[in-house]
Amino acid sequence: MSQSTPTLIPEEQALPADVELRALQSGLSPLDSGLTVNRLRKSFSSPSGAPLRVLDGLSFVIAQGEVIAITGASGAGKSTLLHLLGGLEAADEGSVLLGNIDITATPASRLAKVRNQEIGFVFQFHHLLPDLTAIENVAMPLLIGRTPRVESLKRAARLLESLGLLERSDHPIKQLSGGEQQRVAIARALVKEPRLVLADEPSGNLDTPTADEIAAVLLAYARSRKAIIIIATHNERLAALCDRTLVLAGGKVHPPGHVNG
Repeated sequence: MSQSTPTLIPEEQALPADVELRALQSGLSPLDSGLTVNRLRKSFSSPSGAPLRVLDGLSFVIAQGEVIAITGASGAGKSTLLHLLGGLEAADEGSVLLGNIDITATPASRLAKVRNQEIGFVFQFHHLLPDLTAIENVAMPLLIGRTPRVESLKRAARLLESLGLLERSDHPIKQLSGGEQQRVAIARALVKEPRLVLADEPSGNLDTPTADEIAAVLLAYARSRKAIIIIATHNERLAALCDRTLVLAGGKVHPPGHVNG
């Protein structure tokens, strides 16, 4: 896919006119259907006690159905950004709007439900439950959401079948290869059909054919469900498959080739 200049939010403007125009032309409202990140800041304490600013007022908009790659050097804050977008960590300042849901302002009691229903996470190291089978891991978000067990397992099985893992569905996680475990993790992230999927180095430690297969699954999901997928990656091949790339540097996001220094 061709790389286009990303839509960024100027400091003085909450929503760029071209994003509104694109959304209106497609019959969508960016605030109803997309992701709006506005002036997001996050700092941590350094060993000396001084604040270390990782995210410094970054802003961007992602439309419904877009697949975005977040690239940048190790330690630039890619994982931190994903954690803030998904409500796993609290921002110091700024806002994250997923449709009409303000992730940054949602109380913790409600936020867990939002994550379970609206957001799927794919982590580099899977975070699968080793004592459960593949199908049980995939069904877990449904079970947590009180979907009946029989229906949960049926939906999990259909998803595993689409990923070529139906024959491995009753195997314990520890008996699966790294690539198979990552596909199970992706199935778990997609089983509730979230409108936002956050993937942190999903191709890390995988061979090229397996990484390409995982990329294909994520891209197909975005196209079929009009979901937003944000992938933090060092993999240039994977980034090139995405609709756009944002480079995280100096606490802000930049178009490729526009990073200062």
